[in-house]
Amino acid sequence: MPAPTLDELRRYAVARSLFAPTTLTRAVARLGFVQADPLRAPARAQDLILRPRVEGYRAGDLDRRSTRSPIEEDFLINYGYLHRKTQALMHPREPRRPWDEARQERAREVLAFVRDRGVVHPREVDARFAHGKIKSWFGGTSNASTELLDGMHYVGLLRVARREGTTRLYAARERAHAPARDGGATFDALLDLVVRTYAPLPASTLMQLARFLCGGVPQWRAHRAAAVQRARARLASAEVEGAIWYWPADERVKASERDDVEERVWLLAPFDPVVWDRARFERFWGWSYRFEAYTPAKDRLRGHYALPLLWRDRVIGWANLAVTGGRLVPDVGFVGARPRSAAFRAALDDELHRMRAFLGLG
Repeated sequence: MPAPTLDELRRYAVARSLFAPTTLTRAVARLGFVQADPLRAPARAQDLILRPRVEGYRAGDLDRRSTRSPIEEDFLINYGYLHRKTQALMHPREPRRPWDEARQERAREVLAFVRDRGVVHPREVDARFAHGKIKSWFGGTSNASTELLDGMHYVGLLRVARREGTTRLYAARERAHAPARDGGATFDALLDLVVRTYAPLPASTLMQLARFLCGGVPQWRAHRAAAVQRARARLASAEVEGAIWYWPADERVKASERDDVEERVWLLAPFDPVVWDRARFERFWGWSYRFEAYTPAKDRLRGHYALPLLWRDRVIGWANLAVTGGRLVPDVGFVGARPRSAAFRAALDDELHRMRAFLGLG
């Protein structure tokens, strides 16, 4: 087979990721991983990612439905949502730093308390044990109980049962006796999963994902280099415009004509798989997109929470969305000239209508 063109890779990337809407569980399983972010502008990243991929999805549905589905919160390449079967591959997991005997004892006491209560709010643990305050990574202080619960969740002693707003409520994780795992084979399986989430991807991103994956399975970080070599041999690949690209071996990059692309607008989350890889973004669309929510306002180029605007198979601009007086107020910008076609105007109106329904604005 001849190597695909960059245009074909771009259309393949969009088509495979923005699949036909399905159920929540199937969408998460097909995506493999849904990155989370607490900011709401106008909704959280995980909701914005699921919106085009889940039939009839509304903001907050993930929290409302996750207690009835095999979807878990955990750290993979960063923090987010994944299928319980994927989570099982990562545990038992080493802590981020070694636990001394005092911390192990506190964890045993808290675990017994959680098992007795069923589901606990961090303030209940803090009230019961009064662990005090600790220095946080950004220089302030936080509750030691909250930090301990986070650490217990990370190593798999606890799971997130549900949320109250942005606060995680915890339950004990029922841990069956885990069979001895082949660390190399497990790293391979997880690397394949994240490749499926973000494919097609250049070689540099394959390396980046393997590094990030060490945060999800630190106990198998020694397998990273060999796993990357095996992935390079296992995945489909081609050299396109000076870069080696990889994608799942059971998928084919089909040659397609421009007219085959659906005339539709999507406003995507900053962490959506279509736009997550910023190096790929620049190769595909010829401009630089940055997430600027944590950038000082005076230094922002495109706004606090600019959503990439996908028209057909091109990201041609962005939109910042605000809700004022129960109305959606869009501020749309473009890299070049705004498309003047009636088809684009209708598609953008349709997308804003979908966004209003997603946010419950009527």
